[in-house]
Amino acid sequence: MLTPDQVQAHNEARQADLEADVEHLTAVLARSGKSAASVIDSLEAFSVAAPSWAVGSGGTRFGRFAIGGEPRTTEEKIDDVATLNSLTAANRSISLHVPWDEPTDPAALKQYALSRGVRFAAMNSNTFQDNPSTTENGRLTYKFGSLANADQAVREAAIEHNLAVIDLGVKLGSDALCIWLADGFNHPGGADHRRQFERVAAGLKVIHDHLPSGWQLFTEHKPFEPAFFATVNADWGSSLLLAQAAGPKANCLVDLGHHLPNANIEQIVSRLAMAGRLGGFHFNDAKYADDDVTTGSIKPFQLFLVFCELLNAGDGSLPALAYMIDQSHNLKDPLEDLIQSTEAAALAYAQALLIDRAALRAAQDENDAALCQELLQRAFRTDVRPLVAEARRRAGGVITPLEAYRESGYRQAKIAERGSDAVASGL
Repeated sequence: MLTPDQVQAHNEARQADLEADVEHLTAVLARSGKSAASVIDSLEAFSVAAPSWAVGSGGTRFGRFAIGGEPRTTEEKIDDVATLNSLTAANRSISLHVPWDEPTDPAALKQYALSRGVRFAAMNSNTFQDNPSTTENGRLTYKFGSLANADQAVREAAIEHNLAVIDLGVKLGSDALCIWLADGFNHPGGADHRRQFERVAAGLKVIHDHLPSGWQLFTEHKPFEPAFFATVNADWGSSLLLAQAAGPKANCLVDLGHHLPNANIEQIVSRLAMAGRLGGFHFNDAKYADDDVTTGSIKPFQLFLVFCELLNAGDGSLPALAYMIDQSHNLKDPLEDLIQSTEAAALAYAQALLIDRAALRAAQDENDAALCQELLQRAFRTDVRPLVAEARRRAGGVITPLEAYRESGYRQAKIAERGSDAVASGL
């Protein structure tokens, strides 16, 4: 983690320029009736969780190239997230993936995280690859699915794993379970669409009923991979049906990369919010499918429109949902990519806050398409980076986090400590 002295030294060298930029933008926004101070206040409270698996190098089906200094344990993953948060002041929690992260002493791990200013966000269960603790060393296998499997013993093993993840989450102080299912089939006629769906719905109901008070269950849809012909939870409609079947504590999670090309994701956000079943987001970006690249790097306008719909759902305020970055860093330093993604989400949020909502509503009612576009583009094209940087500074982070990270020598220090061939656990 960057020390307070390091943060202060970094910011003092840049604060005068930032103050001038904020003052100028404040005056510009005031002329259109917008408050820069209000935007800064909203941004200061914004936080997006970092997943434990994103602090290591990701890979493809063709190879994985470790960057060096990767975290070998869950504690080291927490160290990396704590360092990230000391830079951004907007990554205050970590999301674990079980069995990739399965502590022998949950109480000690919780205390370790708290000592570094990090709490635990939603838990993630893994039933898309065999795990000896739940599939009995090969006697049972998730090769043909988990909750949708034709074998009742496999389904029961998958349910038991999810219940164990909930129990672990309770010990860590989490309050949600996210379930992404690889269930489906690759060949026509290989399984029965309806029976698979009914099995998943029944399993989710059992898992839902195990949730403690105040907990949520998230169903996460994805159109394909690894089931290419038919995936059980392939779209937002299927996710909604499964959440409704599970129970009132179940909501739908939207991963921005889990959609077919050109899907109108902001409309999906609107529909789930209307149904009262929008649970949260996994932020990333994609050119073709589930690319899992840096948030906002390819479709920044889409990210902006998603935040517009979130503010619509919250009547001008950001709803209290589960927000997390879910990416696979194949080439970049994982922490640098997380820094850029966190900033991209904050920028889109700030831009969405600048929309003249009353004027947009009036233009929509008048069917004035040109004015509607103008109002959106005016907000989207506003350079809100000074507001994001000022919010970050006020929250205890640094003004230019990527620059500060590189100056700190953190990656080089971790290579020396953990080794040049260290590979993140669980991936």
